[in-house]
Amino acid sequence: MQDLGFYFDLGWHHIIDWHALDHLLFVLALSAIYLMVNWRQVLVLVTAFTIGHSLTLALSVYDIVRVNDRWVEFLIPCTIMATALFNFFQREFRPRSLRLNYFLALFFGLIHGLGFANAIRFMLAGDQGIGWGLFGFNLGLEAGQVVVVSGILITAYIVVDQIGLPRKWWVWVLSALAFSIALTMAWNRWPL
Repeated sequence: MQDLGFYFDLGWHHIIDWHALDHLLFVLALSAIYLMVNWRQVLVLVTAFTIGHSLTLALSVYDIVRVNDRWVEFLIPCTIMATALFNFFQREFRPRSLRLNYFLALFFGLIHGLGFANAIRFMLAGDQGIGWGLFGFNLGLEAGQVVVVSGILITAYIVVDQIGLPRKWWVWVLSALAFSIALTMAWNRWPL
């Protein structure tokens, strides 16, 4: 159980820490199009991201998948930019029109999982309970994402529902912010 707590804390800080700005920006871009009334959809969305993330971590720990770190670090901000661009082209924000988001969350979760795979591979490979370590890490990651998304949804409620900023502007501002920071990250991480 002590290992579970250690890996939970590791997963929590993997998303909450400012050094994890790329993950925070991805969650921001992913959830920018949702409002408080969509909280169930957002929980499914971040869970899809966690599933993709954990799948890659598991495959990495068992040494089934390995990708050059420089490419992964470049691709992570590219996932943020792609998600932000997707937000700009949304004409309506109904659940049916946003189904692609679940695929984006799952697929891009695979890429984000590769970003931490090498670091956690050595920690988990040394432990006997790889399953509990991955479970604890993913539980911490999911808890961190729920906190971040809750903050975004509460802010959206205040800005869009209470103050009256048009929803499209809210989405565009958050998406532009995420896109511009991710563009700088991608530029700085160019692998060639």
